[in-house]
Amino acid sequence: MLEHALIRDSLGAPIRHGARSRSTDWDEVEAFCRTVYMPYRVRPLERLSRPDATMISARAGRITMTRFAYGTGIHLDRFDPEAGNILVLNTLRGALDHSTTGGSVATGAGESFVVDCSRTDYWLEGDADHMQLNLTIPHDVMAETAERWFGFVPGDDLWTSRVKIGGPGSAWLFLLDYAARALTRPGPVATTTALSRHIEEMLCVELLRLWAAEAGVRLEDGARAAAPGYVRRAEEIMEAEAREAPSIGEVAARVGVSARTLSGGFRRFRGLSPRDFLAARRLDGLKHALETAPPSHTVSRIAADWGFANFGALAARYRDRFGELPSHTRARTRH
Repeated sequence: MLEHALIRDSLGAPIRHGARSRSTDWDEVEAFCRTVYMPYRVRPLERLSRPDATMISARAGRITMTRFAYGTGIHLDRFDPEAGNILVLNTLRGALDHSTTGGSVATGAGESFVVDCSRTDYWLEGDADHMQLNLTIPHDVMAETAERWFGFVPGDDLWTSRVKIGGPGSAWLFLLDYAARALTRPGPVATTTALSRHIEEMLCVELLRLWAAEAGVRLEDGARAAAPGYVRRAEEIMEAEAREAPSIGEVAARVGVSARTLSGGFRRFRGLSPRDFLAARRLDGLKHALETAPPSHTVSRIAADWGFANFGALAARYRDRFGELPSHTRARTRH
């Protein structure tokens, strides 16, 4: 499993990569890593050694999947938090040693490690035989997925946890294998785009579940149950009346608190502002309308019915949330 990930397509044929996939030049390898991961410092374990790097990448929505190895032993540190990225390091062969609270933990073939480099310091060492199938996931994508699936954005008790997940024979490895095969399956561009976003969603949800389990964070009912009543009532109002887009001041008055208190409650217990929560519910509602409206209704008419006037700004926000334009959703569901 995964031995041919991103090397052969789902039919077993060799994949032709448009970019250079091997290098023995440190500057070239560093440029690749800055692009697919983030800036960080790399030091070879053997002085004056040169890399024999494998450098292959593919996109799954907003996730970057990479087949990567330095081809020599390395120590990595000083990962740039400003890049805002989470790393999931899935070892195919060889071994890595990852920093954890109070020490380190090793991963070998079939084992994975997750770290949010935007929230915690991190270093790793890899032996000369290491080969990885890594994921780079923007923190904001994971936070958005958590809010959409579980109703809140977890706090730093999750994001600062550096943990080992999966393992040989685990569902996580089977999911990675499916993702790698699906991303290399020939097909129309529109289908490939929709499939990539579907893979992004599956990877993020499963990663959240595994990560939270190791970190001792309850996603299903922990923060939602702990949120005060006025936050939950405000959510119910905004979900039910998303089309009418009530102002945050109106919602706050109806639940009996000030707008400032409502905003503070949302940020503490949901990790986002009430305005962002309402905006997400409105986009969700628009997407449902695009999928279910009569065939004679145009995208512009449906958007106008939902009170969206600036179609250019709407298209950008819609694409950020769903990975496609409103017109693509409409065209797909019409067929």
